[in-house]
Formats: sequence, C-alpha cells, structure tokens
Amino acid sequence: MRDTFVRALIEEAKTNKSIELITGDLGFGVLKPYWEALPNQFINAGIAEQNMTSVAAGMALEGKIVFTYSIGNFPTLRCLEQIRNDCAYHKANVKIVCVGGGFVYGSLGMSHHATEDIAIMRALPDVTVFCPGDATEAEECVKAAIETEGTCYIRLGRGGEGRVLENVDFKIGKAVNIRKSKDADVKIAVFSTGAVLREVFGACDHFEKQNIGVEQYSFPTVKPIDAQTIRECAEKFDYIFTVEEHNIVGGFGSAVSEVMAECNCKARLVRLGINDCYCTKVGNQSYLREQYGISESKIIERITEVISE
Repeated sequence: MRDTFVRALIEEAKTNKSIELITGDLGFGVLKPYWEALPNQFINAGIAEQNMTSVAAGMALEGKIVFTYSIGNFPTLRCLEQIRNDCAYHKANVKIVCVGGGFVYGSLGMSHHATEDIAIMRALPDVTVFCPGDATEAEECVKAAIETEGTCYIRLGRGGEGRVLENVDFKIGKAVNIRKSKDADVKIAVFSTGAVLREVFGACDHFEKQNIGVEQYSFPTVKPIDAQTIRECAEKFDYIFTVEEHNIVGGFGSAVSEVMAECNCKARLVRLGINDCYCTKVGNQSYLREQYGISESKIIERITEVISE
C-alpha cells in the first residue's frame, strides 16, 4: 500500500508543482523514487514531527499542497497540537500520511501501534479522514486528498498487502460495495475500514458459502461517513458488523453507531475491533490480529456466535 501511495504521489507531483512531500527522517527505501524524481519538492524535516507539521502548515498557507509522512502514531498523536492549531484551524492544505495503521509495527510494542488515530483525527473539525482498504483504494485516496481543500488524514497499511479490489467507483464519503447479499433467512452487512479488508473479505467468503445473506462494504473514507449506505443497510439487514484495526471507542464503529442512533432501524450493530485496551503483547501483525479478535478466523467466530444467539 505504501509503495502505491508513493507511485501515485510521484505521478501527481510531476504535473502539479505545488505538491511537496516532507518526511520525519524515515521511509528512505520507499521514498527514494520520489526524491530522485522530484528533489525540489521534497524535504527531510528530521526526527521532529511537531516542527514538520508546522513547516507544512506554513508552506500550505503560501499555496503549497503538503504531504507529511511518518509511521504509526508519530505523524498524528506526537504532533496533535500542531495539526489542530496550525493545520485544521486554518484549513491548510496539509495531507498527513500515517504508514502502519493498527498493528503493522506490532513487534515494536504499543508506542508504535496506531490504534487511536481514527478517533482522534475524525474529532478535529474540517479534517477529512481516509482509511483505504487496499492498494486500489490507496491510489484513489491520494488523488482525492490532493483535490480536497483543507487538512486530510490518510491512514495506510504497509507494503505488501496487494490488491483486494481490482477497481473501485471512488467518491469521498461513499462506501465501496464489494458484494451483494443473496436471499437468505439471516441477512448481515459487514462494514470495514483500512487494511483489515483482506481478513474481512475472507470471512465474508465463508458466510456466502454457508448460504448466509452477506453484503460487504469497504469505507475508504471515515469522515465524511457514508450515512446513506448505513441507513439503507440498517433498514434492510438483521445485523451490521463493523471491523477495524483500531479501538472500538471513537473509531469507525462509533462513526457508524452515531448514524444508526439517529434513525429508526431494525439492524443490531456489533463492533469488532480492539476492546478499549492497550496491546500488551508483542508479535507481528497477523499474530496480534488473531490475539485481539480481528483475524479472518476470529471475525468468522464472532459473527457466527452473534447470529446463532
């Protein structure tokens, strides 16, 4: 996903000289093609994320479209005050890029986990929050962020996820319908955001083979949220399941619940994610997804448990 981000940004920056990329002294293996192609549109701000963000805000207020780039929590939580006061408040064209959403850097411990970032970034007024599910959605999010006035947050996975979707009809604030439900006694809708999409896709395949009516959506934008799709599914389905590699408090599932709380609906909402705790285990992303209930097998287990009640 991060390689796709860099390729897409290079293509856009070649024709739009107002685009700048600032890194917090990392990502050099991935970013090398960018700075080789566009050395005058690249800055290494050093290990100083607060300064990086304030520099980006100043450049944006002078007419630039500035991408800041770092891993895990570093481009968000470490410099939240600068994002809030310097970027969002002034509606500056700063595009904050997090590589390593969720448990990507699982072996480095909770300091490198990005598991509260969606909640925090979507709470900031006038900030658009992108959480692409695969490389296809990531490419579209880069283009959309450039075209969107104001501050944006792009939450990426890592390299190597590949593509779950071949093409998408991408629009800001619209969910991507991946599969339609079939006639069945039990009908469920499964929503996800971010790179946990592959796990969710596998789980939905399982239920489809079990002749359960399952409809699947990916939400590459969490803010603005696709309220229309949520309302339609809430009226149509028995259950809505949300899946995110993030704390269930304040994140994607909370955004869905906010919409459902203001409409008359028959669906029961069940949120799958990290159950309001810090990860105290160390391991790779797949291991931690299994431990915290968002691997393919655990998603199947939880959905089966709920619909069997």
